[in-house]
Amino acid sequence: MALGLRCFRLVHPAFCNSLAALTRPVSEVTMKTMSGRRNDHGQYVAHPAVPARHFATKKAKAKGKGQSQTRMNLNTALVEDIISLKDVDEEMKSVIEALKDNFNKTVNIRTSPGSLDHITVVTANGKLALNQIGQISMKSPQLILVNMASFPECTAAAIKAIRESGMNLNPEVEGTLIRVPIPKVTREHREMLVKLAKQNTNKAKDSLRKVRTNAMNKLKKSKDKTSEDTIRLIEKQISQMADDIVAELDRHLAMKTKELLG
Repeated sequence: MALGLRCFRLVHPAFCNSLAALTRPVSEVTMKTMSGRRNDHGQYVAHPAVPARHFATKKAKAKGKGQSQTRMNLNTALVEDIISLKDVDEEMKSVIEALKDNFNKTVNIRTSPGSLDHITVVTANGKLALNQIGQISMKSPQLILVNMASFPECTAAAIKAIRESGMNLNPEVEGTLIRVPIPKVTREHREMLVKLAKQNTNKAKDSLRKVRTNAMNKLKKSKDKTSEDTIRLIEKQISQMADDIVAELDRHLAMKTKELLG
């Protein structure tokens, strides 16, 4: 009887810890050596179960997907001998300035003489701005005049260019004088201007892609004398710069759209 109680006291701690391990999560089960009276049986150890692999839930994946990626910030001076990131940045930013200038001149609710200045006219001598071959003036708030007396042979080409400018203009001709009625500010006219703004923004993005492609092609020429890791970092920097410009173009489009639709 005494021997049985003695054995139970030795077994009891290990039994209780094993039972507790079965009721706890796998991740909480740890190796634990039981202190006890040293005898022929030695120490008692509770071994953990095989760890379970925890997969990310859909909610966790969605949360991770929404987090912003690490931004690159290369020192332009360190890669100057490979490619001038400063020049690439200036060329990309010039695309934004060109779009802003385009919006100010051609995408306005109220059409002004300045809106017609840079309409491109295809002539026998090449492509020329309308204000280079015609005298543009404001006859009234509802009418713009373009006097083609200096280049009468370009009158037909000027009319075609004005009509196809995307500004919803329908010019009329009287000899060498082109009359351009200003469209009424209707909802339809506003929506047409928004469409024109989107078209101009897409053209700006095309110009940006050309800048990015030219930079990448220039970078490829340095692959023989530059490590792959360095090339990869510069490529990532250029792509990041282009993405920033696209975001800025979209921001200007959104602002212009809000302005046009009131």
